[in-house]
Amino acid sequence: MQNEEQARLAALDRYDILDTPQEEAFDRITRLIRRIFDVPMSTISLIDAHRQWFKARSGVEACETARGPALCNLALREPRCLVVPDTAADPRFSANPFVLGPPLIRFYAGAPLRTPQGVAIGTLCALDTRPRGFRPDEVETLVDLSHVVMRELELRRVATTDGLTGALSRQAFREACAGALALALRHGHPLACLMLDLDHFKAVNDGYGHPVGDRVLAEVAAACRSRLRGSDAFGRLGGEEFAVLLPQTGAAAALAVAETLRAAIANLHVPIPDGTLRLTASLGVAALDAGADGPDVDGLLASADAALYAAKAAGRNRCAGAPRLSSGAGARRVLKAGLLSFDDGRAGLDCTVRSLSEAGAALNVVDARDVPETFRLSIRDDRFSRRCRIALRRDGHLDVAFV
Repeated sequence: MQNEEQARLAALDRYDILDTPQEEAFDRITRLIRRIFDVPMSTISLIDAHRQWFKARSGVEACETARGPALCNLALREPRCLVVPDTAADPRFSANPFVLGPPLIRFYAGAPLRTPQGVAIGTLCALDTRPRGFRPDEVETLVDLSHVVMRELELRRVATTDGLTGALSRQAFREACAGALALALRHGHPLACLMLDLDHFKAVNDGYGHPVGDRVLAEVAAACRSRLRGSDAFGRLGGEEFAVLLPQTGAAAALAVAETLRAAIANLHVPIPDGTLRLTASLGVAALDAGADGPDVDGLLASADAALYAAKAAGRNRCAGAPRLSSGAGARRVLKAGLLSFDDGRAGLDCTVRSLSEAGAALNVVDARDVPETFRLSIRDDRFSRRCRIALRRDGHLDVAFV
C-alpha cells in the first residue's frame, strides 16, 4: 500500500502542478460543471501526501484542505466515479467536518483524474449543499470532463512554449535551468535566476476581465524579452509569475537586470476601454557564485522565490536578493509522505516532503503556525526519522534543519 502511494505521489510530481496559480483553462471546467449539473460548487482537486489542493474551484472559498476528511480522498480509489446522494445519510460521511461545517457538502460526485498509466492523482467534483440524485448519463458526463482535465494537464506538461506570452513553459524553463546550472557548476561560471510576479494582478482580472488580464501578461512578457540577452531564458511559471535565467551573471549584475525589468513594467501603459492601466511587479534574485557547489534547479528557484517573497513583504514594486548560494546545499526535489511528531510522540501532523538534503528538508503542511520549533520528521516509505528545528516558517511551508 505504501509503495502504491509513493508511486501515486511520483506520478503527481511529474506534472509539476502543485501550488501553481489559477489558470483559465481549468477554471473554465469548474464553471461548466456548475452550469451543466446546476450545482453551487465544483473543484479540480489534486491530492498530495497531506492535503487536497484545488487547481481550480468555483463556489468554494478554501484553496486547500487537510487530506484526511476530504471526500476526494475516498474518490481516488473509485474505478470511475464516487457518487454520494446524501452525505448526512451515509455513515462514511455523516460526521465529516465538511458535511457538518463549511462548505456544508450534502451531495458529492467525484471522478478520479487518472494519468495515461491509470494512476489517480486527484478528482473532478460536483458539490451541492442539498441532497440530490445523479443519473448514469450525468456520471458519464463528469467522467468525460475528467478526461478533458487530464488532457489539459498532459498538454501543459509537454508544452515548450506558453501560447499567450511566447515565454518558455514551466517545464521547458526548468529544463533550460538544469542544463545551464550543470554547465555553470562544471566550469565554475556565475549564474543567476530572477523570479517576477505582477503585483495585485487578481484585481486586474476581477476588475477588467480575463481578456484585459491576458493583454497585460502578453505586454509584460514582450517588455521583459526586449530587455534580455539572446542567451537568457525567459519562462512563465504560471499565472502572473515569470522567471529569467541569466548565465554568466553574478549577483550585482542580476539585481541590475531585475531593476531594469521592474522599471520597464512600471512604465507600461496598457490600453483599456476607459483609459490606460498601470501596474508594478516585484522581483527576487538568486545568484550562484563562480566556483560554488550549488543546489539543483529546485534549490535555485526556491532561493529566488524566497527573495521575491521578501520583496512583496517589503511593500512590492521592488527587487530583493537572496543570500548567495553556497556549497553544501545539495537539496534534491522529492514528493513524499511525511509525519511530524512532537510532545513526546503524543501529537502528530501529516506533511508533504518537497526536498531533502543531508542538512535539512522543505516541508508543506496545512497550517504551519502551531508547529513547535523542534519536532521529529518521519518518512515512512524510507524508514527515515530525524529530529528537526524550524529555520523558516511561511504560510503552509517549513524549511527545517536536522539536529
